[in-house]
Amino acid sequence: MIKKTLLLFILALLLLPGFAFPQDTGLRPVAPGAPFPYVDFNVREAQSNQEVVLSLQLLLLLSVLTLAPSILILMTSFLRIAIVFDFVKRALSLQQVPPNQILMGLALFLSLFIMWPTMTTIYNESFKPFAEGQIGIDTMYRNAESPLRLFMYKQMQKDPQNIRLFMKMRDLPKPNSLADVPTEVLIPAFVLHELTVAFKIGILLFIPFIIIDIVVASTLMSMGMIMLPPVMISLPFKLIVFVLVDGWNLLTLQVVQSFR
Repeated sequence: MIKKTLLLFILALLLLPGFAFPQDTGLRPVAPGAPFPYVDFNVREAQSNQEVVLSLQLLLLLSVLTLAPSILILMTSFLRIAIVFDFVKRALSLQQVPPNQILMGLALFLSLFIMWPTMTTIYNESFKPFAEGQIGIDTMYRNAESPLRLFMYKQMQKDPQNIRLFMKMRDLPKPNSLADVPTEVLIPAFVLHELTVAFKIGILLFIPFIIIDIVVASTLMSMGMIMLPPVMISLPFKLIVFVLVDGWNLLTLQVVQSFR
């Protein structure tokens, strides 16, 4: 039930223009047997165990609300993009420009661009049929979970060592397919994989700018200008190189293409 409530809240945060409901205001009944609470503002003593369970589900949903940003960051492409952008800023020796809000905003919209096919699949196969009363909440959960699991698995398909790590720690048998990998194993494996890939990209980004720093520092030392900070001289050269190679477009292209 925790996983179901968690995923339902994630679905509520997937802002898609196509997520608008049909224009007719006719109410459709929820599929029979859907264990979803009806929320009102009346406070009274619980009359049965079922009402206690529904109240606990509501409290759980409110608790998940505080974790929603972290959930979206860890289960999408946002994690890798945000770390790569931070590496770029550090490699260029920039302090306040561009502001972190701008970089994180760009990372967010690039994540929406990358995740759009996945979110569209979730809407067409899960949210829309449930809103029209064609499927129950259990089917909705399975249909919404599958595209997210497939996206995360595709990123690790060529290097599933993180999946093997968590499967080994849980003493689970070797999986034969994606269906054999539990979601609670797939998510932390995906996070570690994204961190590893982002750091590899960061190393490649640092190399050319470190060379510029070394050349500038060596030149200043050979000229006896020891008191002059090398960053003051190397920063303009790094910016010139970054602009000449059209750094933002090249970086964005490579980051987007790094996702399968």
